Amino acid sequence: MSSSLPRDLTAGDVNKIRKEDDSSSKLTTKKQNVSHFAGGKKVLVHPRQRGNPILSFIKNVQWEFNRNINPDYVMGATTCALFLSLKYHVLHPEYLYSRISEVKREYTLRVLLCLVDVQNEDHQLNLIMSLAAANGFTVMLTWSLSECARYIETYKIYEKKNAATIQEKLETDFIPRLQDCLTAIRSVNRTDASTLYRNYGSLKGIANAPMSELALCTGLGSKKVQRIHDVFHAEWVLE
Repeated sequence: MSSSLPRDLTAGDVNKIRKEDDSSSKLTTKKQNVSHFAGGKKVLVHPRQRGNPILSFIKNVQWEFNRNINPDYVMGATTCALFLSLKYHVLHPEYLYSRISEVKREYTLRVLLCLVDVQNEDHQLNLIMSLAAANGFTVMLTWSLSECARYIETYKIYEKKNAATIQEKLETDFIPRLQDCLTAIRSVNRTDASTLYRNYGSLKGIANAPMSELALCTGLGSKKVQRIHDVFHAEWVLE
């Protein structure tokens, strides 16, 4: 089955779309301050996204159309997103620049959700990255509509969470920290780390142990012993 590429939109097309949108939408046209309506429980979606199949994948948060926003999606008072299909960008490269210009700097966190739906377009992706970086946008590459939806949902769900929510939980006890340190050595597991601690009692004791003693520890083969010894006795080279 053959298919033709979509043509560029003319000024007449744009006016027609705007008129249809005005007549079909029941949304208010009264302009409001963004922060006034963006802090609720729903993701705000601009009517231009009507018909985008990504909406059918947004199931874990509520959403509603709102014509008072400039971005495609508003996930909070300070967070918004633009949606871009790479296939569409290849045909209409001017679209992204115009949309970024419209959003400007109304939001602290500005996300560009880029759906990678064509292959071998690394050059276009580099251009998108450059344009986004120059305008303070964070690019999130996705390979499916459901993945795009998950990002929108996650930004909304974590809207009022602090950074500690997603930060790594660091152990404060000595033994777990020692295990984390030793398991960074290739093939050394947490059981091995516990065995070394029982035999030597400290990281200094492990570091100073000769290979002949390390080899006597249960579960440590010759390769593990060699790697542990090399970590603590290899020469440091400053570059």
